[in-house]
Amino acid sequence: MKKFLLFILALVAIFVLLANLGPMIFLGLCVYLLYVIFKKFMKSDSIVGKVIWVLIGLFVLSLATSNLYAVIGLVAAYFLYTLFKNWKDEEEEITFNKREDNDPFTNFERQWQEMTK
Repeated sequence: MKKFLLFILALVAIFVLLANLGPMIFLGLCVYLLYVIFKKFMKSDSIVGKVIWVLIGLFVLSLATSNLYAVIGLVAAYFLYTLFKNWKDEEEEITFNKREDNDPFTNFERQWQEMTK
């Protein structure tokens, strides 16, 4: 039952991840642009150039931080990652007809089979 509920949660997380894939791509683009802007800022020698790169960087940062749906998608992706990483660790062994060695009938049957061989 626990595996079934985890499977249902994984399906919900996959749908949330797919629904937020566009904002996640946009967030990745914004992070890449911030990296490029930072590199250009560091290479700039003039103060006017640095001010312009800072203003462009603040604009791109405001676009990136206003993207709440991408953060929800990242949380869903992390949940899926941890779920599939630990999926095999939580396997439960279900044994039916477990043989008890203290049962006299089981011992009798086993001894009888050994004698008739």
